[in-house]
Amino acid sequence: MAEGAADEALLQFLYRAPVGLIQTTLDGTVVLINPMSAQLLLPLAPDGNLDNLFDVLQAVAPGLRDLANASASPGDLICDALALRIPRKNRFRDEPHTLALHMTRLDDTTLMACVSDITASEQREYDRLEARLHGEKRTDPLTLLANRTAMLEHIERALGRLQDDPGYQFVVVLVNADRFERINVTLGQSAGDEVLRLMGHRITAAMAQRSQSPESPGALTAMAARLSGDEFAICVDASERDSAAADDFAHRLVSALQKPYVIGDGTVHLAASVGLVSSATSSQDAGGMLEHASLAMREAKRLGGARHAVFEPGLLQQARQRGDLEIGLRSALAEGQLFTVYQPIVDLLDGSVAGMEALVRWRHPERGVVMPSEFIDVAEATGLICDLGAWVLSEACRQLVAWQSLLGDRAPRTISVNLSRAQLADSKVVGRVSQALTAAGLRPACLQLEVTESLAAQDEHVRARLSDLKELGLALSLDDFGTGYSSLASLHELPVDVVKIDRSFVSPMETSAHHRVLIAAVVGVARSLGMRTVAEGIETEGQATLLTALGCNKGQGYFYSRPLPAEGATAWLASYESPFVVLKVKEPL
Repeated sequence: MAEGAADEALLQFLYRAPVGLIQTTLDGTVVLINPMSAQLLLPLAPDGNLDNLFDVLQAVAPGLRDLANASASPGDLICDALALRIPRKNRFRDEPHTLALHMTRLDDTTLMACVSDITASEQREYDRLEARLHGEKRTDPLTLLANRTAMLEHIERALGRLQDDPGYQFVVVLVNADRFERINVTLGQSAGDEVLRLMGHRITAAMAQRSQSPESPGALTAMAARLSGDEFAICVDASERDSAAADDFAHRLVSALQKPYVIGDGTVHLAASVGLVSSATSSQDAGGMLEHASLAMREAKRLGGARHAVFEPGLLQQARQRGDLEIGLRSALAEGQLFTVYQPIVDLLDGSVAGMEALVRWRHPERGVVMPSEFIDVAEATGLICDLGAWVLSEACRQLVAWQSLLGDRAPRTISVNLSRAQLADSKVVGRVSQALTAAGLRPACLQLEVTESLAAQDEHVRARLSDLKELGLALSLDDFGTGYSSLASLHELPVDVVKIDRSFVSPMETSAHHRVLIAAVVGVARSLGMRTVAEGIETEGQATLLTALGCNKGQGYFYSRPLPAEGATAWLASYESPFVVLKVKEPL
């Protein structure tokens, strides 16, 4: 190609190039500029003057001239992809644009610049980043499941579809681990986090299994989310004839979450409670449906945990009643409406009064005497149980000291007080028990603290706390034995002094040889471990006689006395002569 033709071809290329190309002197004077450069830079030169590149770019790149002057050698890169944000007006609105400037020193006299419009690519990057941030705002970082925000949006979309298609239905499932806090306490937060991740995996697997079921309709995509802590939620499609499938799904979910979790070199055992609510029974918004599912979940916990429950409108009434009870219970603690009653514990061998068990009652200003079965659960759920338990402990210790002073040898030898789960979890419980003994002036050997079998058998942390309490010099009693998690084989692992045989074993023993054998086994194992036994719920002379023959040490029940207020218990103690005397009470408490 001839030299002239080559130059012409180069000029055609420069003028038709889809990017701006500019050649200037060292002071920025434009020597060559192609049409694309002029088009891109004219918004910065309203008067159309593009004679000097540095002057044109002064408003958006004021330091460019200094950068160019600082370059000393041919080939120096002055700037690379320098972003220049410029306004571009049209008749409707301002449209900011972004240009990218590349500038190089070619030789001792020449600068070469390249300008390109990167507005579209920058917008694409912004959109991508926005989408990622949007996803992160709706994703739980620990489990990588959706979070509460995303779940609420998903339920709202399902409710929107329900308005358009009345035949469509869906189910919201809420999952909460049972006693999860003990994992963080005993194994550390990292182990707890790993358990939560594994729970998320199992929930996802259960959803996948349901979606493959032939009776599961495929409509709105199911979603699982971690709402907070150890609480998860699931939203799945259902139908009027699919209630059995939803129930089966919840049952399989409970079973899957109950399997051991392998954490490091060990295993963790954990159960979960599950609540279900169907769009057919809840007309609430997304937040309301989650609350209804939560009510069902709490009902599953109330029934013992490791199970599922379905929301029913009656649960709302129960929740309101519990709320009223909580308000009333706070007032009861502040206004002295609580009082203690005492039930005798009798030595089966000599008939003497071995002790008294202190129980709490509530004298409600409108409802009369309220039994603990109605308010203890509320006290535990609201955190009032620690204050309530501390009050009962102080009252019981003070009462035993008063009996010792008033009755002498007729006074009970010990006083028994129940210890709740929340009290045992309180790191200050040992100090509070010690303080109650000191304040009342009661010897520690006269106090017996009762814990349920399921509570004492939980884990090493609980057992260590029980051992700390024993070091005070008091006794520990295992209440309701036979109804919890432990067994005769593991009884030696529990730091207790007394085993209380549950009334469910005592009631049928006169006609059931099976129950007599079970009681004999408990008595035998307890004796071999140096523990004493107390039978609860004795109601007949025949039961007392059989228990004595089986070697049980002590007994308690209506056969001896119903629980009595302090004055009535004092009178009973003063007149008590025989283990076969039954005191009639006009108004049982």
